[in-house]
Amino acid sequence: MADQLFNRRDLFAYFIVAATGAFSNLLVATILQEWFTISYKSALFAGYWFSFVVGYFLTRLFAFNAKNTAQSRRQIVKFILVSILSCLITVYGSAILYELSKSWLGVFNFLIPFSVKEVNLNKLFSQVAAMGASFLSNYILHKQFTFRDTGFYDRLKKLLGI
Repeated sequence: MADQLFNRRDLFAYFIVAATGAFSNLLVATILQEWFTISYKSALFAGYWFSFVVGYFLTRLFAFNAKNTAQSRRQIVKFILVSILSCLITVYGSAILYELSKSWLGVFNFLIPFSVKEVNLNKLFSQVAAMGASFLSNYILHKQFTFRDTGFYDRLKKLLGI
């Protein structure tokens, strides 16, 4: 099962897709914090949901060869459920790691050479670490749940009376 779960092709494709999502998440969260008076956690939340849209289409098209299935509605519902968990890991994991790093190590800032932009390394590393944990969780759940027919969607419809 481990060979099937972590096969190179799917893992590499998912890594590229996730890197695109992570980059868009970082970019949106950074821009929101720089241009608007928005909290760190709120910026992470907005950045996450922007990358969610990017991630769904790229994951569906490239990562798990799910583009030819007729189960789009099922995949969207499952993708949203996995994404809610991932959002909690990313946003609250980042916020908790940031607060811990501040209290244990103090605040570290880095001035980008030849600019006036100062980067808060505590925030950056906290977000990257939480996104790494989210990546692992997402990969396993999307591969084993979202883009696989598990019967979950049928049970959910039955439970909701749809």
